Amino acid sequence: MGRIVLQSSLHRGKPGGGGKSWSFVAVGSFALLTAIAATAAAGPVRVGRVLDVSPVWSGHPVGFCLLTHGGRQYAAFYDAERRMTVAARALKEDRWQLVRLPERIGWDSHNYIVMTVDDDGQIHLSGNMHCRPLVYFRTKRAGDIGSLERVGSMVAREERRCTYPRFFRGPAGELIFTYRDGGSGNGNQIYNVYDHKTAGWRRLLDTPLTDGQGRMNAYLNGPVRGPGGWWHVCWVWRDTPDCATNHDVSYARSRDLVHWQTIAGKAIKLPMTIATPGLIVDPIPVKGGLLNGCQRIGFDTAGRVIISFHKFDEAGHTQIYNARHEGGRWRIVQVSDWKHRWDFQGGGSIGRTNGLRVGGVRATGDGELVQRYWHSKHGSGGWLVDERTLKPTGRAPRAAPLPKALTAVESKLPGMRKRRTDDRGGSDRKGVRYVLAWETLGRNRDRPRKGELPVPSMLRLYKLVED
Repeated sequence: MGRIVLQSSLHRGKPGGGGKSWSFVAVGSFALLTAIAATAAAGPVRVGRVLDVSPVWSGHPVGFCLLTHGGRQYAAFYDAERRMTVAARALKEDRWQLVRLPERIGWDSHNYIVMTVDDDGQIHLSGNMHCRPLVYFRTKRAGDIGSLERVGSMVAREERRCTYPRFFRGPAGELIFTYRDGGSGNGNQIYNVYDHKTAGWRRLLDTPLTDGQGRMNAYLNGPVRGPGGWWHVCWVWRDTPDCATNHDVSYARSRDLVHWQTIAGKAIKLPMTIATPGLIVDPIPVKGGLLNGCQRIGFDTAGRVIISFHKFDEAGHTQIYNARHEGGRWRIVQVSDWKHRWDFQGGGSIGRTNGLRVGGVRATGDGELVQRYWHSKHGSGGWLVDERTLKPTGRAPRAAPLPKALTAVESKLPGMRKRRTDDRGGSDRKGVRYVLAWETLGRNRDRPRKGELPVPSMLRLYKLVED
């Protein structure tokens, strides 16, 4: 199968880190865009341990995956030679097993890696896809990355132009895989469900969830499970590969991910299209300051959904807005008041220069609403949000800072930044969580970079312990 199986002695690495960085790719269904929440520690933490994993490619950023499950830990990444690699270890051991898979990344920051474990302990992995045939590997022996093998297809149709893979668990705990079939400006959202009895996949839906009808495609955020068992999705439509052609923030919900309805409770006939009644939250036009991937789903203390996004205000400045359905319509409220315009356009992955990251509204345990953001000109921060008006009432308390080991860049090459990814699984010890960190140059619109390239950086695993 073209695998190379290696054994690597793990040793304690020198704690290194990087300054605040935002791993942003303009994606739809997969939440690479949880950076605002992920970069802020829930409470004071310290680094309990640092373990080197492997040198990795540093020429441009792309999402890696960390998964802790059943006393074992798995990391998926691109190594120093850009090869797709999986590392595994027992949590009580310091020795990594490394497996190289027959995939290499080019210069595309869309080509992140996702990984999950099914009910039988088999590892599923997908990635390195941007409008290309399905890339999917699965183990033959539970938990054994040495048995990872390429699976040529899942259902043998709509698998030639795949992007934005994501694994997640459905309403009954079923394993679901979703991706976009097609390209920017012309694509559909596909959902497959895994059958453990046959070790095979089938369509969750008889039709795509969304259909651009050859004229556009939907960039989805979600599904997100909210209060009361509802699953929520929001999205924007995009007409061409030019990111300035995003338009129309939209929303739908479901109890079972099969039968969908509008916010008003009206059943939706799938697939959802731009013409489906009752879906549009805010009819923002093309070149209206709306970027795919910058929409967030949040909730107030009553469990009502709040959609957050950015667009241009009447003066042409880029602002954050919150939307909540009230009195039979969506009420749109401007939250920020900045004198700055983020005038993005063109194709390829967009970096943080002149950018903005929107955080979703969330209810705190003491009945308050909090919304966080990051702005290239105004830095990171957060607001306390009035539940009635959805407007800021003051500054939110600052989140506990991450340890310096996760925020200081070691490389001396200009433009190097720290990248991090949180654990897709979870530790079996209370107050312990794991983070992967490494350093790369910034995004380059998915094009080969000219000039000096950085040496490979060390991918490190950080064990964080709450104080």
